[in-house]
Amino acid sequence: MGVVLGCIADDFTGATDLAGLLARSGVRVSLRMGVPEEAPETADTAAFEVIALKCRTAPKAQAVAETLAALDWLRRAGAERFFWKYCSTFDSTAEGNIGPVAEALMAATGADQTIYCPAFPENGRAIFMGNLFVGELPLAESPMKDHPLTPMRDSNLMRLLAPQVEGKVGLANRLTVARGPESLRARLDALKAEGVVHVVVDAVADEDLGVIAEACHDMTLLTGGSAVAMPLPHIYLREGAITEAAKRAAAPEVGPGNIVLSGSCSAMTRAQVAAYLPNAAGYRLDPLDLAENGPQAARDWLAAQPPEAAKIIYATAEPEAVAKAQEALGVARAGDLVEAALALLAKDALALGVRRFVVAGGETSGAVTKALGVTAMEIGAEIAPGVPWTWCHSGDTRIAMTLKSGNFGSETFFAEALSKLETKQ
Repeated sequence: MGVVLGCIADDFTGATDLAGLLARSGVRVSLRMGVPEEAPETADTAAFEVIALKCRTAPKAQAVAETLAALDWLRRAGAERFFWKYCSTFDSTAEGNIGPVAEALMAATGADQTIYCPAFPENGRAIFMGNLFVGELPLAESPMKDHPLTPMRDSNLMRLLAPQVEGKVGLANRLTVARGPESLRARLDALKAEGVVHVVVDAVADEDLGVIAEACHDMTLLTGGSAVAMPLPHIYLREGAITEAAKRAAAPEVGPGNIVLSGSCSAMTRAQVAAYLPNAAGYRLDPLDLAENGPQAARDWLAAQPPEAAKIIYATAEPEAVAKAQEALGVARAGDLVEAALALLAKDALALGVRRFVVAGGETSGAVTKALGVTAMEIGAEIAPGVPWTWCHSGDTRIAMTLKSGNFGSETFFAEALSKLETKQ
């Protein structure tokens, strides 16, 4: 069977989030880290192909080039419908990269209209009258306002999107969505007649996602958070685009050594680190110390820890500490130092016998998977909504890895993740 939906994600945690939600249906999902070197004509492709990029905060031209390369691979693999996945908190700068990439994909595929729906009600992300909420807080009043790389200071998605695109931006509000798929289709057609090609779509509950998927599943290009894609497999199965759903393979055996690597400084990850530390050995990475002394002290600490002992290495810190490091080193260098250290420590951990990796943060996930040479993943059971375990290889070594977006999961996520591996997947 050919590729039914080709998906491109702007970071690695977002890609596993999307793959995990698609895999809930039982349909086979293939997750690839970066544009594959293998030709799609000879690759073992799945009905749902997800390509994970690391372009959320990349320069705009680079982000567009990488996503177009991913699109080309997916098209050659047979995909005719596509999904551009970004964060459910619409993480972006004033210049992009959400809008510029979407517009480039539209031009390349000939799509004359697309939607934007980062809602994820199961994880507390809702859109009402075009405004994004995190829990009960508007985006600009949530902890995302202090994100070190993409501080979100406006909650209105139309205002955020308009400077990023050349085409007109409009809204299909919750009142329209609540009336069902036909109502939403009519609204989209009316907006198209007015020249509106970028449409923000409200969603406050899971049933809204079903309406949106029903109304929009035939569009050449959809964009949004992972949750709006979740109903698509069942629609494609019903319509015969997918003839049978492959069952998820049983979880393979992996060694017991474990580690948590956390580079995220989100409010939830800070709470998760605090909850895990009382029962685990911990080492905090300080960008200022890394700049002066390098990562050797952290490497020595890791080498002294038993592989099977609970342990965490983290750069997670309060906003004031993050700001201090960024002021002294610059935003890019502070982040690069942490990513490079965590990537090196991941390789050390593998050599020391660790086979179970819990990784927090999109940038960190990209650095760690690259360092370990992970190019493809099999999707396992979810630990929390949008965060599955995955099975992959680092060289000839089978490992288990979960890549967690900074804001996802409960406060006890790290312990829950490792406990999940001890139960039947």
